[in-house]
Parts: sequence; structure tokens; C-alpha cells
Amino acid sequence: MEERLTTATALQRALAEEMARDPSIIIMGEDVRPSVMGVTAGLYERFGPDRVIDMPISETAFIGAAIGAAMTGLRPVVELMFCDFAGVCLDQILNQAAKLRYMTGGQASLPLVIRTTIGAGERAAAQHSQSLHGLFTSIAGLKCVLPASPDEAGGLLLAAIRDPDPVIFFEHKMLYADAADVALPIRPIPLGTARRLRAGDDLSIIAFSRMVGLAQKAAMILEERGLSVDLIDPRCSEPLDRTAILQSVEKTGRLMVVDEGAARCGLAADIAALVASRAFNALKAPIHLITPPHAPIPFAASLEDAWLPSVDRIVKAAHDLKDWPLGKGPFLGDTDPYAGAAGKARPSAGEP
Repeated sequence: MEERLTTATALQRALAEEMARDPSIIIMGEDVRPSVMGVTAGLYERFGPDRVIDMPISETAFIGAAIGAAMTGLRPVVELMFCDFAGVCLDQILNQAAKLRYMTGGQASLPLVIRTTIGAGERAAAQHSQSLHGLFTSIAGLKCVLPASPDEAGGLLLAAIRDPDPVIFFEHKMLYADAADVALPIRPIPLGTARRLRAGDDLSIIAFSRMVGLAQKAAMILEERGLSVDLIDPRCSEPLDRTAILQSVEKTGRLMVVDEGAARCGLAADIAALVASRAFNALKAPIHLITPPHAPIPFAASLEDAWLPSVDRIVKAAHDLKDWPLGKGPFLGDTDPYAGAAGKARPSAGEP
């Protein structure tokens, strides 16, 4: 049976079904009772105050409390309203949650899920629009999930809740209202398994979260122009389905990575390094990264739109890659991660 659900409703349905199945699951966070984001709507009324717990505005306190609860037999699902605020409680995540299994020699596990939002597009400016999934992917001991559509969001959340290790579950704010037909009952989707959305021979596109939808639109345009795209949604940045990525590049010989995270030291750069080290001989053209510039997110609508990756940027870059003649000079693409906000290269230390 299928039902048309939004991403927010699919996540809410998965949470409700899993809480009914497993009484050890609790929900914690700011405003989870009224559900500002809509994902925990109705759960307080159904499961009561002992399992849906509104917390004060102290991320360090309630993340720490959730870690303690997970250590003693519960399965907390914590809502950190914006990933921008993760810096407030980073010690709890970086030094406590991520390290527990290692520091106990595998004797203890930490079944904790931290749900948090990422993404620009709502005109929320620099402090409420960041996509910090690359930062958390770099922390050993954490698993990181980035659902891209309603039909996979619920299944990935179920798998995250049932996982014995801490999982950061990144929900793009601009995807909450997206709707799709979702198979019911919702089944877990194993973490670390990529999804091939289109099969093609000319170009591999690896995209995450909201960027998957942009890549799909671009791929349709490119198909009309005679260029076939092999589109991969890894769904997780850790564990990353490296096999799916490498097999795709070995088939097409061209790679584009589309990500809303940081251009420098980010997830796109990490995948580029993976392919350059493991599938270099298969490449027919330089790897192209479609990311925002290395600059804070602007508030003005026109500037924010220009800051974000777009369908047009993907289409143009795809043609550049297809037409690329090897050995004919540098290929910088449309975003130089070493340039400042104004697009000019920053001077080296000591230069004016």
C-alpha cells in the first residue's frame, strides 16, 4: 500500500510507528511538544510527557542528558532545531557520544539519534541556514544520514533509531513540504547503501539531500540534449557507499559532485579525493564540484539564490565536462573554493 506523504509527515509516521513498537524510545528537544518543524506533531498526545520531553534552551544540557539516557538503556531521539547551534553542544557530541564505544573497548554502545535541520533557501541568513554535515562526517564514531525525499526519509530514520551507534540525521528544511508516494508500512533502509536514481553512461553526478532534486531536474534537461547522467544519492555521508560511487565513475569517466556544504574541506572535496585516489585512470576529465562559495550565507534573496547551487550551474558544468579535451589546461569550473566572498583570490599571509 502507498500513501502520498510529505517528508515531514513521513518522518512523523516513522517516529510514531517505532515508538509504538519500542517503549525504550524517547523524544527530547526544544518545542517538540508543539512541534515547530512538524515532525513530532501529535506524539506528545499519544505517548505522554514521559516519552516526549520538552527541554529548556540549553543544547549542552539536553544532548548530555540524552547521552546518559542512551548509556543506560533508552533510545533517545533528540531534536536539535538548527545544526547551526551544534557548536554550543559540540563537546557532548565530539568528545562524549562519538568516543564512547571506542573508549570502552566496544563494551558500551550509544543508540542515540540527533535530528537536526540544514539548508538555505528560507531567507534565514547566515546563522540559521548552514549545512554542517561535512563537519560531523569528519568525526570518527558518528554516522551521518542525509535523506533527499519523502519515500526514503522514514526508512532511513527507522534504521538510524535501531542503530547501536550515535547517528546525526540531517533534515533539509526546504524538503519538509515535498510530497511523494510512500510505501506503507515504512521499512528500514540500511545505512550506507546508495540509491541510483538514473542510469547513464556520459557523466556521474553524486548529490546529497536537497541537491538530489536539483540534479534530477538537470539530468532531465541533459537527457533531452543527448547527455545521459548516472545519478547517485549516497543517502549517508558516513558510512559512505564508496563502491557505488567508484563503479559509477568507472562506467562514465566523468564526475560531478553537488553539495550544499562547504567547498573547502567538505564532503564534495572528500568524494573527489576518493575518486582521484581510487579511480584516477578511469577519468576522462577533471572532477567538478558544484558547491556554494567559501562565504557566509547572505540574507538578501537575490544573493542567497546566487550563493546556492542551481540547476543551471549543473547543466552548464555537465556540458563543460562532456566537451573537455584532456591535457588542454586547468579546469576551475564556476566556483573557486579558494576565492573570497567577492570572487577574488585572497592574498597570502604578508601580502596587502
